[in-house]
Amino acid sequence: MSNALVECVPNFSEGRDAAKIKQITDAIEASGGVSLLNVEPGMDTNRTVVTFVGSPDAVLRAAFAGISKAAQLIDMSTHTGAHPRMGATDVCPFVPVSNISMAQCAEMARQLGERVGRELGIPVYLYEAAASRPERKSLSDIRKGEYEGLRKKLSDPNWRPDFGPAEFNALAGATVIGARPFLIAYNINLASTDKGHAADIAFALREKGRVARSGNTAPYYSRGKKMFYKEGSFPCGNCSFVGTTYPEVSAHVSEVHGYSLDELLRANDLTPPEVVGKQVYRPGLFKSCKAIGWYVEDYKRAQVSINLTDYTVTPPHEVLEASRRLAADRGLVVTGSEIVGVVPYQALLKSGQYYLQKQGRTLGQPATDVLRVGVMGLGLTDVAPFDIAKKVLGLPILPEKALVNKTVVDFTDEVSRDSPAPGGGSVAALAGALGAALASMVANLTYGKEGTEDRDAALARIAEEAQRIKDDLIRAVDADSDAFTGFMNALRMPQSNPEEKALRARKMQEGLKEAVAVPWATAEASFAAMRLAREVATIGNPASLSDGAVGVQIAYAGVRGGLWNVLINLKDITDPAYVAEKRAACEKLLADARDLADETGKYVDGRMIAMIEKRAG
Repeated sequence: MSNALVECVPNFSEGRDAAKIKQITDAIEASGGVSLLNVEPGMDTNRTVVTFVGSPDAVLRAAFAGISKAAQLIDMSTHTGAHPRMGATDVCPFVPVSNISMAQCAEMARQLGERVGRELGIPVYLYEAAASRPERKSLSDIRKGEYEGLRKKLSDPNWRPDFGPAEFNALAGATVIGARPFLIAYNINLASTDKGHAADIAFALREKGRVARSGNTAPYYSRGKKMFYKEGSFPCGNCSFVGTTYPEVSAHVSEVHGYSLDELLRANDLTPPEVVGKQVYRPGLFKSCKAIGWYVEDYKRAQVSINLTDYTVTPPHEVLEASRRLAADRGLVVTGSEIVGVVPYQALLKSGQYYLQKQGRTLGQPATDVLRVGVMGLGLTDVAPFDIAKKVLGLPILPEKALVNKTVVDFTDEVSRDSPAPGGGSVAALAGALGAALASMVANLTYGKEGTEDRDAALARIAEEAQRIKDDLIRAVDADSDAFTGFMNALRMPQSNPEEKALRARKMQEGLKEAVAVPWATAEASFAAMRLAREVATIGNPASLSDGAVGVQIAYAGVRGGLWNVLINLKDITDPAYVAEKRAACEKLLADARDLADETGKYVDGRMIAMIEKRAG
């Protein structure tokens, strides 16, 4: 598991005593090798969500340290809070981030559970991907009865813990450990102090849905009359259909409403088809969504508290928009939302893209701008600050010492110094990036204006493609400076015998080919930027004609510079077939780029002269 990165998100049943919380997080950090990303205490829930990442071994050490310290500090016999809980460390999931599988995270959960049970004497249950049996997969199923019902649960042979003693630990309770996909803890804020308002919306959202009702269900569904299954009468929870048998209503639900009635009822603790006398249920709007309603004293408002267990299935913005509609139907207002812990980069990016489209803008914006739109669209600063750098996991970040992080003046000064890097290759990449940036700028300036309807699809495509190319070329600025790393490493290899000399020579040739690949990619990307800038010069706002033209010209410098850096490295490569192939490719790309630059120059000059003459005459 080399370079594997794991996230761990333990939830501790203490959210009010800052000193105790600090002791727990200090123990986690003191274990070594992990980065503490987030600590989210809640006064009303009396619970703290801690997020840290690291290598598997480091995360295992840190998780045990946190659980051990929590067991010393937290007395569950006196604990109260709004959130369901059964232990001092209530739940401790491992989440695969990179270079590690879910199965490997599940094995980590088993290792931690065994150690916690053995060394700390805490009953441990495994859940989600680490679950020892299907009925223990769901955290909510394991946690039923909470701490107060734990003594009775432990006496039931069916609920014997996976690790640790089947004995009630009055101080520490029990801990649930597992492995799961990334979960977004997401709260939606209402301009209301009524917990019932939040619960009514939560039940409409969550996958397991709610008890079906009839009669007075608008605006608050919870005010209707509960529906029940009876002999010969099996109503659908979604419409007026009533079957005479359970199989009849089950088939109706599947064919007309597209879900499994068996699965829905099992999720609500029923055992179909034996449902006579039981309540009818209707599903919620979203898969992979769990939700409850509560009141948060800190914020003086009700919240819909949500766990999104798979944001690729149900992203935050879809749930928020549905909540806004449901709230409006009930005469309520959603004031914003809150992410507890961290959120994956892709999740917030998708939300930002959604709100950009709602605003009538293209998706071809810098990623940082898209994330900010996501933050504003979701209302993530409603009850607390939202720091993108701290709250977004997997945020693309260039190394602190990257050339492109320098100011324009500093970068230019660095190029001017008596060192070989950064050199022409890095400057060529920067030139191509600027050409792509200009193409995106013109497309965004033109898109969505009066009279551009027939061009908007092309403009949106240009803006998006240009942003992608720009980002690739920005990375190439530093990649070019590093392109000779392989060759320089080969130069340092020993050559005391024929075998070592042969190996060194082969590695030097491989390093030279790597050094060729980077400027070749720069040249290709710069040519793509040229084509986009040329296209937008034709269909963009006439007032930005010169911007498109400059984009073509500076991107051409990226092509030319990239190709020159390819050719200067080819002279030392001893593979004649490879050299011939690359030379031919360079000649073809150069000819295409030169033709495009010349044609664009003639086109732009002609249009500008025509505009001048039109104004003069």
